[in-house]
Amino acid sequence: MKIGTHPLLSKLKDAEVLKTFTPAELEAVSAEIRDVLCNLLATRTAHFASNLGVVELCLALHTEYDFRQDRLIWDTGHQIYPHKLVTGRYLQFDSIRHQGGLMGYPNPAESEYDLFMTGHAGCSVSTAMGLASGDCLLGQTTRQSVAVIGDGALPSGIVFEAMNNAGASGEKLTIILNDNKMSICPRVGAVAEYLDRLRSNPFYTGLKQEVVKVLGCVPKFGDPAERMLAQLKEGVKAGFLGGMLFEELGIRYVGPIDGHDIGLLRKYLRLVRGMPGPVLLHVVTEKGHGYQPAAQNPVYFHTPPAFLDEGGEPVTLGSDGSPPFTNFVRDAILARLQSDPLVTVLTAAMCQGNKLEPVRERFPERFFDVGICESHAVAFAAGQCKAGLRPIVDIYSTFLQRSYDQIFQEVCLQQLPVTFLMDRSGLTGPDGPTHHGLFDIGYLRSLPNVILMAPGYAEEVAPMLDFALEQNMAVAIRYPKAAALHVGHKAAELRLGRSEVIRTGTDGTIIAYGAVLDQVLAAADMLNDEISLTVVNGRFAKPIDDEMVRAAFERGFVITVEEAARIGGFGTAVLESAADQQLDTRRLQRLALPDQLIEHGNREALLEQAGLGPQQIADACRAAQDSLLGEGAAEPTLTGSSASPSRMSPIT
Repeated sequence: MKIGTHPLLSKLKDAEVLKTFTPAELEAVSAEIRDVLCNLLATRTAHFASNLGVVELCLALHTEYDFRQDRLIWDTGHQIYPHKLVTGRYLQFDSIRHQGGLMGYPNPAESEYDLFMTGHAGCSVSTAMGLASGDCLLGQTTRQSVAVIGDGALPSGIVFEAMNNAGASGEKLTIILNDNKMSICPRVGAVAEYLDRLRSNPFYTGLKQEVVKVLGCVPKFGDPAERMLAQLKEGVKAGFLGGMLFEELGIRYVGPIDGHDIGLLRKYLRLVRGMPGPVLLHVVTEKGHGYQPAAQNPVYFHTPPAFLDEGGEPVTLGSDGSPPFTNFVRDAILARLQSDPLVTVLTAAMCQGNKLEPVRERFPERFFDVGICESHAVAFAAGQCKAGLRPIVDIYSTFLQRSYDQIFQEVCLQQLPVTFLMDRSGLTGPDGPTHHGLFDIGYLRSLPNVILMAPGYAEEVAPMLDFALEQNMAVAIRYPKAAALHVGHKAAELRLGRSEVIRTGTDGTIIAYGAVLDQVLAAADMLNDEISLTVVNGRFAKPIDDEMVRAAFERGFVITVEEAARIGGFGTAVLESAADQQLDTRRLQRLALPDQLIEHGNREALLEQAGLGPQQIADACRAAQDSLLGEGAAEPTLTGSSASPSRMSPIT
């Protein structure tokens, strides 16, 4: 990247300097920001089109507010890059999404301009309202609170909960609706259609306000005239003003306006800043604005692979070409849809991330994208299931957390066989702590009427999905954002609650749950001449394979390995099984991710840092063997040396 070569960005120690810039200089800053973003994609994958679309909005906000004192919440947060560039982080920007560098989302540890670490959608209005309320109660009445939320996030249930509360409270709050017709994929639903109608409205706020002002000055001549004028005012509001959805909630609506005109944005920000109570400014932007390929294909350029720009055309850089688990899951879904007309697929605005475009195209009548509404997706699936269908809910692990109550109440409590596919389970690399899928084993294992599974290699993905769709209760299958191991043969037969022995040995057992089987096998290879190991593919976290656990503890030391939070995870299930069978649990080490937030970085590097790389697993086996033979100074502990939290760098 050409950091340091942008003269205006180089001046910005904080955003206050922007207030001294001329309109021409602000336009020049926007060009510099886009140059930095395009250069970033030459070195790594990163959020791209969404950031290009908010450059002018970001500059206008920082010229009209002082967000060292005022409050700014960026919803979802993946469009935070221009904000970082103008708030004193330009010189560090080449470290973004690299371990130890800037986070790709807001991070309060980086800057006073970042208030919340936002990576999920929909919470901006609630948190901004809470900030405004807190400032008011503490006497900070001059502070302004601003939430920037995209049209894709707007239908999230919590947004309407917040607007319902904001309209009733009457407290000062500014909501910037960044409307670019997109989530990651094109947005869906009735709210999207409503916003499309507002976008096509040719009447802008200035004209609308003048019409209403004139009507308000007309004298009243008795009840009939008053009623007529009231009806006329409402007709003008409905026909010209638009925004009635927000107006009826008690939130003043202004817009739509051009989100790429800095001067116009500044004018309207000054306008809404002076309005009392909650107000929504509708800003129309173009995702990918300023880079034509991204504007033409914002879905692909949401988070594209690294590329170089050659004469205005992106040239994608090479990759290792190893297919990820997501690809095999998608192919398995397609096969089931082809063979079983009762199977449906639901996702929550993640069609592209889950690689479901072929499913949507081939089976549109059985594919349902509900938008960023995970709770609704799960309850909707429960209804389909009750009606006799076999729904598959395909949602990232980190986002499925948002529907926890519906998983319990509408699925498990009703004993409904909904199948959950939890993509991005484990470490998601540069996306960092907001997106790591570390907790799904723990948050699901305590619920009744649910089976938990994880494929260790590519060949058992399709059999696991087939198995799940044949059960009479809910099944959750987790898999990471990682290349899938190939074993080169058909998967062993799946039986409920039964693991798979990959290798047999006499000294000890390593039990892998899920995709870490690859690391475990590599560790076993390192130990071929030292320790005779049994390697087990755990397959099921619930029900756990009690027979396998008993055999493992009778054999020697036992080490469990999982790419998940240690508390409540697969290793805990093994520990509970051993304790229930009155086995010697001192023989057990649980290698998992520590009880802390884990930073962003390369997945392999993060695994090694957590003690889950092949070398660390091999070292843990050596230590366990030495301890068992009385050659080590300490007996095995339940924590395990390579699972120590001190080995990870916490998020501060």
